[in-house]
Amino acid sequence: MRFNRMLLSATLVVVALVLQVSVLARLHLPGAVPDLVLLTVLALAMVYGHVSGAFIGFGAGLLADLAPPADHAAGRYALVLCVIGYLAGLAKPENGQLKSATGPMAVVVAAAVGSTLLYAGVGALVGDTAARHVGLGSLLFTAALYDLLLAPFVVPGLMALARRSENNPLGETSPSAKTADVSSGWLSSGTGLRIGSQRGGLRVKAAKARVARAGRIKGVKRL
Repeated sequence: MRFNRMLLSATLVVVALVLQVSVLARLHLPGAVPDLVLLTVLALAMVYGHVSGAFIGFGAGLLADLAPPADHAAGRYALVLCVIGYLAGLAKPENGQLKSATGPMAVVVAAAVGSTLLYAGVGALVGDTAARHVGLGSLLFTAALYDLLLAPFVVPGLMALARRSENNPLGETSPSAKTADVSSGWLSSGTGLRIGSQRGGLRVKAAKARVARAGRIKGVKRL
């Protein structure tokens, strides 16, 4: 991953996790908690692709596993978001531009349902049956509903920000490009090379003029 991708992804994930733990989790909404971290991973994965999406999802999930008040085994949500980030990255458009909002919204709903099912499935493997007591059906419905309502305010802006950092309009040009620009500037400005060529041309003209004068003088003497 590029450095600008890593820096932007880490910043966005940390901000999303802080907002989710300190704001969204304290709303005490019925059912699931709106997953801002999941939406951040989805937005970045749909811009950077499946490989970067998997890395970003794993890092975001690991931070969520370690952030208080986590009450589950570390690595559980990292595995979930790693898989979700990889699959969401496969939905990246070829030209990088989305023609409509239908595709991202479908990805959000599928990711909300899939992450909840995968999280419950991994929990069942390690002996965590909390999803059964809460009700898996209500968790699926509320997770999809909350994430779908929150997605229009989060996903498009994060995707635009990721595309802008990917284009890197303030990035440095390569040394070859700088050399080409310098050489073209020298040629077009007429400071060194053109003055030198003009001087050389004047010298050649002066030499030709001397030869012509000498020829005319010799002709006069012959006469």
